[in-house]
Amino acid sequence: MKRICDFIARWMGLLVLLMAVFSMLIPAPFCAIDTWVINPLLGLIMFGMGLTLSMSDFRIVFSRPKDVIIGCLAQFTIMPLMAWLLVWLFQLPKELALGMILVGCCPGGTASNVITYLAKGDLALSVGMTATSTLLAPFMTPFMVWLLAGTMVEVDALGMLMSIVCVVIAPIVGGLLCQRYLPHFTHGVVYYLPAFSTIMITMVVGIVVSHNANRLLSGGFLVILAVICHNLSGLILGNVIGRLLHLSRPKCIAISIEVGMQNSGLASSLAVIHFATYPLAAIPGAVFSVWHNISGALMAKWYGRNQQKE
Repeated sequence: MKRICDFIARWMGLLVLLMAVFSMLIPAPFCAIDTWVINPLLGLIMFGMGLTLSMSDFRIVFSRPKDVIIGCLAQFTIMPLMAWLLVWLFQLPKELALGMILVGCCPGGTASNVITYLAKGDLALSVGMTATSTLLAPFMTPFMVWLLAGTMVEVDALGMLMSIVCVVIAPIVGGLLCQRYLPHFTHGVVYYLPAFSTIMITMVVGIVVSHNANRLLSGGFLVILAVICHNLSGLILGNVIGRLLHLSRPKCIAISIEVGMQNSGLASSLAVIHFATYPLAAIPGAVFSVWHNISGALMAKWYGRNQQKE
């Protein structure tokens, strides 16, 4: 069983890609699953994240506040502004523009800690940034979406705040409580969580892509190109900011990966819940979920190899 879980976690990017291709070419199996299932699946991923966190992960916020503040400022400025810029450069239609902005305004992705570890980055900083940006998300994400997309569509910022609290914050708190009061259960399942999260992410991608397969096939290239540019700009600019501030190489790697890897599942979920009249808004999140796992794995190998040379 452990070998199977190791395989699933190691090949996360490939599995997500295969699921996206399958659900786009043969959408029927996943079309039978209603989109409301996305929220519980995302909640399970966040619950798993809560099981892996501990109070020591939050201590970095107080012991190294400068690093965390730099990382979170980069998170909530680079990705939202790059999304807005790419929407303008690619002249994306309103629905896709909204989806791009949603992705840009979300907190760091749940897979970023694993990628940072593989890249030999500052894992403590990565975990601290993920936790902090996730806790800030109920306020920052609705505000940034309203600021950047409020002129295009009506944005229910309060509704988005409540959705993030229910889908993200509450499950994480539940995981933390389980870890505190059910330690035997936590120790028994924590090894399997990376594989479990991978399966949940592939399910979310399959559902979102299958429900929008025809639209994605007809105009998907432009979205894919915009999403790739968005992700790569975050990875590159995160690293550049760290270097400009003369941070150590492991810190630069952590900030680069944290900024570039978004919680795109949350973006798709928010699009389905709050922008149901714009179905294409869920597509950038699904494409990002596929691509950032691939680019993250490649960046981990590149960073790790260069560090060994040094």
